[in-house]
Amino acid sequence: MIRDAIVPRADWQAKVEREGLVWHTADGRPYWDESACYRFTAAQVGVLADATAELYRLFLAAGEAIVGDGALLDRFGIPAAFHQPIRDAWEAEPPALNFGRFDLGYDGIDPPKLFEFNCDTPTSLLEAAVIQWSWKEECFPAHDQFTGLHDALVARWRVIASRLPALLHVAHAQEEAGEDAVTAAYLRDTAAAAGIATAPILIDAIGWHHDERRFVDDAGRPIAAIFKLYPWEWMANEAFAAPLLDSLAAGTTLWIEPVWKMIWSNKGVLAVLWDLFPGHPNLLPASFDIPAGDAVAKPLLSREGANVSIRRAGTIVAETGGDYGDEGYVYQAIYPLPEPAPGCFPVIGSWIVDGEPVGIGIREDGLITGDTARFVPHIVVD
Repeated sequence: MIRDAIVPRADWQAKVEREGLVWHTADGRPYWDESACYRFTAAQVGVLADATAELYRLFLAAGEAIVGDGALLDRFGIPAAFHQPIRDAWEAEPPALNFGRFDLGYDGIDPPKLFEFNCDTPTSLLEAAVIQWSWKEECFPAHDQFTGLHDALVARWRVIASRLPALLHVAHAQEEAGEDAVTAAYLRDTAAAAGIATAPILIDAIGWHHDERRFVDDAGRPIAAIFKLYPWEWMANEAFAAPLLDSLAAGTTLWIEPVWKMIWSNKGVLAVLWDLFPGHPNLLPASFDIPAGDAVAKPLLSREGANVSIRRAGTIVAETGGDYGDEGYVYQAIYPLPEPAPGCFPVIGSWIVDGEPVGIGIREDGLITGDTARFVPHIVVD
């Protein structure tokens, strides 16, 4: 796994914008960063794919352990009223994309290690599925790339299309950066490619029809099915929660992804995994208890690296701010990320769709990967 410094295309901004990546620069610095690229061998890609498939197997086992344990669901900070809906959805297996991004540490030599699983509202999707492939085709046409994500998403939509109503709403929150809007728009494109009609909606524009006990959009149309790029744990702890529980009980709205995704996206699953599979080569030791040695402290519900701290010998050597932490923490062993260039610590996002590894994307940041991380493309060379 080699990092090469390269010259960006002169008109790269216009090219990525044409493919939908309008959010490509943050604070005056490229978020999409093609001033470098990573080189992998086919063997290394195979290692990453195998580790991704294995981690999915471990998560299935962890899910079985968690859904039947009310104390664990409490420990995860999940409101008691949602425990049974989570169990019901886990058993029923409603239509879902069932996709996500495993964030991994990997040095190209030793087994990849899991940091966390982003499977409820995963972003950096368009970049991994489309933008880096187009870059590769233009800049390195003779080489390959581990990027089958786009085709896998379209294929998965086709699988579940017959179980969906005539119109699928796609929701996201209004945010300044526009990253969620880009991701939601791309998911609408993949659904359309599978023949599914979609309608966009902001999460705040969703209404509740009290008489019919169902959600409606801002035009008053029933929301029979919705993909929401909005965290389940937020919905479960907002005023949204009461009608949401009513809707889940009545079955008036199909939610994609399903409510059980709350247990996989919660950082508490890291401690459960280590308890179930201690010493597994793709896991880092993790616990709900504060360890005596070095560790990374992660809030159970944090996103974009918020409120994460790295502790060595009882001293915090790096930390991020944010609004999380009251829900509790999990403590994970420190993994020494490679530093192929000064201040550049790559985290590999390994994508999976319904149990199949389908590609990777790489983000670079400091010691803690947060919302200022840069996306760097890759190629596969033998």
